[in-house]
Amino acid sequence: MIGHVSTGASFFHCISYCLEDKQGLSEEQKLQLSLKDHLQHKDRAEVLYYNKCFGDKYELTKDFKDVRKLSKRVEKPVLHLSLRLAPGESLSKDKLMEIGRECAKEFGVSDNQYICVLHKDTNEQHIHIAANRVGFNGKVASDSNSYKRMAALCRRLEKQYKLQEVLSPRAFLSPKDRLLPRQDQRKEKLKTDIWQTLKKVRNYSEFEQRMQALGYKLIKGRGISFIDDKKVKVKGSEVGFSLAKIERVLTLKQELVTKQAEQKRYEAAIQHDTTNQQTLSPAQRMLRETQRAAHIEHSPIGPVIKELSSLLEQLLQPVDTSNYLPYELTEEGIKRRKRKQKSHRI
Repeated sequence: MIGHVSTGASFFHCISYCLEDKQGLSEEQKLQLSLKDHLQHKDRAEVLYYNKCFGDKYELTKDFKDVRKLSKRVEKPVLHLSLRLAPGESLSKDKLMEIGRECAKEFGVSDNQYICVLHKDTNEQHIHIAANRVGFNGKVASDSNSYKRMAALCRRLEKQYKLQEVLSPRAFLSPKDRLLPRQDQRKEKLKTDIWQTLKKVRNYSEFEQRMQALGYKLIKGRGISFIDDKKVKVKGSEVGFSLAKIERVLTLKQELVTKQAEQKRYEAAIQHDTTNQQTLSPAQRMLRETQRAAHIEHSPIGPVIKELSSLLEQLLQPVDTSNYLPYELTEEGIKRRKRKQKSHRI
């Protein structure tokens, strides 16, 4: 079992994603995919149960927002949880409902508003929970140690329901288990797409256009993130291509093009000779060609081009991101969260 947990600010977007079909697919495409995959792309979402709430996405959003007003401090009142079974495994709806309640209890929202939804558009059974972190008493469910709590919950549910055991997030594995290779196909594909695109483009605008043509939506701020056609968001730093690195590569490429143009002008100037070749003896002409070749070989621009090319090659080398740790799990991220929580208490 694989679990995911995130917080956000928009009830409407989270609830819409949980309740509706995937955006961007026409009715005809949904039908074609359903026939091809033998999965349910039309009406893909089935609400397993409502907890202290009811209605469509508009009614649920309004009710969630009303309760959210009971706490003025919380910036991200939305809690989005998902649990996915391993390939080939399945549980009855009753069991999935039990798992949903266990998950809500683990994250302190069992008495809050939330919906538990089954999605039917993938081969692996999975459920989503869209919850209000703010309870009817005005208290806010904690989001601390969320990765660790989700990993522990998954391991416990796997034993309880006799499911296939999946490795915990790498941050919480033993030193020995962390050495085991793990591959995320989605991230590997993104890494390859970024790498190949950077080799072809000259500036950020071209980079963005080509990545969009490959089906990605780019979000650029202090960093850069990519959202694929499955609506999955991945940070560039998670695949070894932070915004700073991408911009550095593009800057070096522009500098390299400029220097290569300078080199061509330099060579053309040396090759241009107004001396009447007919007045030179064969030995003199040979000496002149030798001098030209030496000037070109010892061009002051040549070493700069070599250095830029070497830097580009180093930056575009494959990076091992299997040990990537989200910022919130790093020592700095943990300290920052503690300072933020302390300031809220004050």
